[in-house]
Amino acid sequence: MSPEIRPGLRLSPDRPVSVIAHRGASEAAPEHTLAAYRRAIDEGADALECDVRLTADGHLVCVHDRRVNRTSNGRGAVSALELADLAALDFGSWKKEGPDEDPYESPDQEESDRTSVLTLERLLQLVADAPRPVGLAIETKHPSRWAGQVEARLLQLLEKYRPVTPVRVMSFSARSLHRIRAAAPHIPTVYLMSLLLPRHRDGRLPPGVAVAGPSIRILRARPEYVERAHRLGNEVYAWTVNEPEDVELCVRLGVDAVITNRPQQVLAQLR
Repeated sequence: MSPEIRPGLRLSPDRPVSVIAHRGASEAAPEHTLAAYRRAIDEGADALECDVRLTADGHLVCVHDRRVNRTSNGRGAVSALELADLAALDFGSWKKEGPDEDPYESPDQEESDRTSVLTLERLLQLVADAPRPVGLAIETKHPSRWAGQVEARLLQLLEKYRPVTPVRVMSFSARSLHRIRAAAPHIPTVYLMSLLLPRHRDGRLPPGVAVAGPSIRILRARPEYVERAHRLGNEVYAWTVNEPEDVELCVRLGVDAVITNRPQQVLAQLR
């Protein structure tokens, strides 16, 4: 990690909470496309969030679902398809443009930025080339037929880009985070939670993990969780925070970062 980047993806200390773009600016552009991430950078997001899955021929691609059916014009599991198969699909046309949307942030941006499958390496290059520091929060998706190969390939890519890209690795899988910590203890990890299990209610996390990733539903029901996590020295990243009242809640509770589909709106509210 480059020395000028502070921990926690907190790149704007004048703001009460950092803003992480969930799958890019995914309300305005198709999720996990280059267009969505370009837009999030242009809008001022502190960091970008992506999900990664391993293809049959060993490439990490930014796709959330196990299957491509929802976000493309194809069918099948990502893990059973090769990168060339995914490259032949349209990952953007399903997303209908609204009247205020301008998916092409610059005249020379190609339509493929909005429709092509995005590899993690291409996203890392985008972040490395950004005109300002931009963090990256990468979620490993499990279970996967490739198991630990996902983390092994991820670490290979992160080592290549580590000097210029501040990174967090996130997962709902404690085993995945353990693999990351064992092989690369310098990379911070985030334990994502859709439910707050009894063993975590006091703020404790799996060994070696220092960032909690509770859903906004958890914080609505158990707002005291943030203070408990902070008391044990852990940061808190909340997802997916889109509504103004939820942003207000996160600021009031002292959440360290919000992961949102609407980075522009959230940044405007925080200002």
